Amino acid sequence: MAKAIAVANQKGGVGKTTTAVNLSAVIASSGFRVLLIDSDPQGNATSGIGIQKGSFRRSLYHALVLDQPLSDVILRTDIDSLFVVPANKDLAGAEIELVEIEKRELRLKQALASVESDFDYFIIDCPPSLGLLTLNALTAAKSLLVPIQCEYYALEGVTELFDTLARIRRLHNPGLTIEGLLLTMYDERTNLSAAVAADLRDFYGQPVFHCVIPRNVRLAEAPSYGKPIISYDPNSRGAVAYSQLAREIISREIMYESKSAGPGPGSATGL
Repeated sequence: MAKAIAVANQKGGVGKTTTAVNLSAVIASSGFRVLLIDSDPQGNATSGIGIQKGSFRRSLYHALVLDQPLSDVILRTDIDSLFVVPANKDLAGAEIELVEIEKRELRLKQALASVESDFDYFIIDCPPSLGLLTLNALTAAKSLLVPIQCEYYALEGVTELFDTLARIRRLHNPGLTIEGLLLTMYDERTNLSAAVAADLRDFYGQPVFHCVIPRNVRLAEAPSYGKPIISYDPNSRGAVAYSQLAREIISREIMYESKSAGPGPGSATGL
């Protein structure tokens, strides 16, 4: 069963798409089958993974609104085991058109169910808002990953996002968990980044990832070449950071599955 991770924050410019693209690429490069779902009408995850705008006829819009099979929308990327459901400006109309559709918050969940056996991970890049597209993503997801820029104003939006999370758990997806809070654009040269990181860890504790994503020129350049950072510059600090993030997520999943399975035959605790 594929694990669906929604990458969301209603505040823009916090590294959300950068995280969705690069996390997807690193996990896929580790041998897992990954589907990156671009649910942002800006389509930056689509272009950031190397799919040129205008080079495809179908997008997530066709699956959500027009009931076309998701399998007809999925595109290959240059990375083995990494696939993408692209987005373009058509998706902007989905926010309005979905309002009239029955069970509109379940459209993405239903679409993903049809291809769930083909993948190990779904990574959903959400738009910088808390509208119907993000609601669909959080209803479909198993967990929520929240990128947070290392500045004080960025912390204010986390409370609002968590209030939304509580409502979605209550009304649509009781199993939704916090994958983690990810510090982005971290600059070790400034006291501000260190202070924000310390405050976040003190307040939220364990959900904050150990790794942080640094400010990195190569990481900022990669999208303009349509490449994730591990393809553009695998030795850069940005590539190393996202590799660390992927390891944290994969190891947490392995630990969770191990605990869920319980002690195996012949183990000390199983005797």
